[in-house]
Amino acid sequence: MKNKNLIGIILAFLALFIILMLPNPDSLPIVGQRVLAVLAFAVILWVTEAVPYPVSALMIISWLAILVGLSPTIDDPSTVYGTKEALGMAIAGFSSTAVGLVAGALFLAAAMEITGLHKRIALFIMSKIGTKPSRLVIGTIVVSFVLALFVPSATARAGTIIPILLGIVAAFGLTNTSKLAALLIITAVQSISIWNVGIKTAAAQNMVALGFIHSKFGIDVAWGKWFLYAAPWSILMSILLFFVMTKLIKPEQTNLSEGNSIQTQLKALGKMKSSEWRLIIISIGLLLLWSTEGFLHPLDSTTVTIIAVAITLFPKVGIFTWKEVQAKIPWGTLVVFATGISLGMVLLSTEAATWLSSNTFEAMGLAGMSVIALVAILALFNIVIHLGFSSATSLASALIPIVIALVTGMEPTSFNGPGLVLIMQFVISFGFLLPVNAPQNMLAYGTGTFTTKQLLKSGIPITVLGYILIIIFSATYWQWVGLL
Repeated sequence: MKNKNLIGIILAFLALFIILMLPNPDSLPIVGQRVLAVLAFAVILWVTEAVPYPVSALMIISWLAILVGLSPTIDDPSTVYGTKEALGMAIAGFSSTAVGLVAGALFLAAAMEITGLHKRIALFIMSKIGTKPSRLVIGTIVVSFVLALFVPSATARAGTIIPILLGIVAAFGLTNTSKLAALLIITAVQSISIWNVGIKTAAAQNMVALGFIHSKFGIDVAWGKWFLYAAPWSILMSILLFFVMTKLIKPEQTNLSEGNSIQTQLKALGKMKSSEWRLIIISIGLLLLWSTEGFLHPLDSTTVTIIAVAITLFPKVGIFTWKEVQAKIPWGTLVVFATGISLGMVLLSTEAATWLSSNTFEAMGLAGMSVIALVAILALFNIVIHLGFSSATSLASALIPIVIALVTGMEPTSFNGPGLVLIMQFVISFGFLLPVNAPQNMLAYGTGTFTTKQLLKSGIPITVLGYILIIIFSATYWQWVGLL
């Protein structure tokens, strides 16, 4: 075990035991204090990555089962929850429909990988855009958007786009350390993060927030509504990204004949296979059902996704067999995702999130501020705290319950509380600054095409512009469409 991992584990256990040993505040139930100890333990493990995320998930479940199980109940302090009930609370996230949607997304991403359809789509779009550097930047952004519609995994999208872009760079006779490589790869990861905001099904962390919103407010945000709220922001950010990247990095002079490398790669894929055609039909059908949810039919996003997965597994008409696909599904991701939802739900049900909110955000005077000032301060706090997290899903699990507690503590308000929570979820996808801020950043960083300084140099203006747009949208568009 590396020394830094050992230090992370020691710090996590120290934080856990110190919080447990502190005097219990009168305004906080005993069980709430114990859950906050587990939260501190979890956050340190997540930030330091001292153990793999699935391992941290099992440790969190164990601590919740023990500490909540041995705690007096809020309603009747003379009785304890018991470990059986506490374990049920600790694994309640596994029954969330959000987990079903993420699981379905992983299967669909695997279908794209097995058939190679995502690569064909990306190459086809790039072949139509052209090979001038500015056009390649446009093509990269367009591909990020299109794949976000059909591939519900940021990491999978990065895994598709990056090899294609590196192939184009090589065809120019340039190396991975060239300015053109840095320009294209940084554009790719930044545009992936931008469209994680714009499309509900583009990122797992979106499902975390929606799970909490549904649990607390009983509200479901349809795919089309999310797109109405967030896509205009992502469109404007994509335009700004183009200007930032083309002004920031000036690539080398190139002499590649138009479309040569891209057409070569596209021809190498051969003719469309029948499995690709079937996946296109399934994907388009799924997108249509997602986008018309709540308007033309009563089926929610999770249900139609699970139906789509069932079709992909169906003999003859499907894409793959269970044996072929099961090895490609990162089951640990589902465990981490469900555990994060469980932790957030326990934070809310034990009043831990409410106490933490009142002693942080409310103590800062946020409760008496205007909604625009509230958005500005919370979004800034969100961006700063994200610097310590490599997983937006983990950040959502820790932060969104506290924001929900703040909103519910302020009711009645002159603005839409769940809408404010959703806006904070948009900001959680701001993984623009450092390689460790998002899995797709780390994947791209591993290619050696850019330095941390280059990513930061592009990430700072993109983050500032994104933050300003969040405030402008909060003052105008999001109020017009009823989000705030």
